[in-house]
Amino acid sequence: MASPDCAHLTKKLLSFFLSTIFITIANSETHCRNFKSIISFGDSTADTGNLIGLSDPDNLPAAAFPPYGETFFHHPTGRFSNGRLIIDFIAEFLGLPFVPPFYGCQNASFEKGVNFAVGGATALEHSFLVERGINIDFTNVSLGVQLQSFKDALPSLCGSPSDCRDMIENALILMGEIGGNDYNYPLFLRKPIPEIRELVPLVVTTISSAIMELISMGGKTFLVPGQFPLGCSTTYLQSYKTSNTEDYDSTGCLKWLNEFGKNQGDQLLVELNKLRKLYPHVNIIYADYYNILLRLTQEPAKYGSYASIFGRTFGLKGLKCCNDPSKYVDWDSAHMTEAAYRLMAEGILKGPYAIPPFDWSCLNPGIKNSGSSDTEHSFMYN
Repeated sequence: MASPDCAHLTKKLLSFFLSTIFITIANSETHCRNFKSIISFGDSTADTGNLIGLSDPDNLPAAAFPPYGETFFHHPTGRFSNGRLIIDFIAEFLGLPFVPPFYGCQNASFEKGVNFAVGGATALEHSFLVERGINIDFTNVSLGVQLQSFKDALPSLCGSPSDCRDMIENALILMGEIGGNDYNYPLFLRKPIPEIRELVPLVVTTISSAIMELISMGGKTFLVPGQFPLGCSTTYLQSYKTSNTEDYDSTGCLKWLNEFGKNQGDQLLVELNKLRKLYPHVNIIYADYYNILLRLTQEPAKYGSYASIFGRTFGLKGLKCCNDPSKYVDWDSAHMTEAAYRLMAEGILKGPYAIPPFDWSCLNPGIKNSGSSDTEHSFMYN
């Protein structure tokens, strides 16, 4: 017969063993999911048609006209590119349909995903920016407005509260990119740079608050992109052109603007790390847009016949498109080509530009091996 001490030790070991199994299972469920849908918020980098749905038919945005959409869809869809966006490549990789826009979309099925991203959207409220003298009349659909639209639509999207919680829990939630326009608009207006820097922590806090609200609704997996390297953008290379060569790096990008974008990404990463500690069973993944595009700038030949990352512009309304957009990264001075978005998506889904990286171990081989068949040049894992 076992002694009381031995029985007690056995009980403790069994308890530890069971708790270890539970933690392992919980972590496995948290970090590897068979996503049933995609829920998207953001701006024009993720807009699949919302701005068109919200626009006056007599005053449609550029993305409603050729050459937008010419490469893949062969007609304009409201996407600010010649073809697919990062969100489209993610959907394809997961075996899901393209995510339909919510606004103005009457007959779409939202069972496998819903997109609230709107071209021109900001993270901060429009009224707040106007109070600071940042008044560009493009759209007033902020991240908060998008989130409220999602909450208001839940009864029609998923029915009962338990069904809605299950839907949100099993969705990949894309948080942007959002916040870029909070900086773009004051940069367009030539606001003082210190004044623009003051917006960064406010934008980061707004994104964080939206994530926390979605976590309270059941969210388990978030993909949160950083900003583009603004100093390599055609728009800013033209508007902030200077004869001082010290302002440019070896690839011709404006150093101070790239430092601004990097600083925003660093602040966002710090905030996401805080959220991970608060919610250890929620997977919060940072998508490093900044370094993906910067690498394309520094090593363009490695990924195709790119002369430079933002060197030429082809997709602006009224301009003739180039013969082969797949050879370039810049589409319309603010958005990328389908070729660039494909490389960015691959760098996030399979490469080193997701922090922490996605765990696809629980997905079936057909899904894990998808999404790269039409990718000629892949990101290296170093």
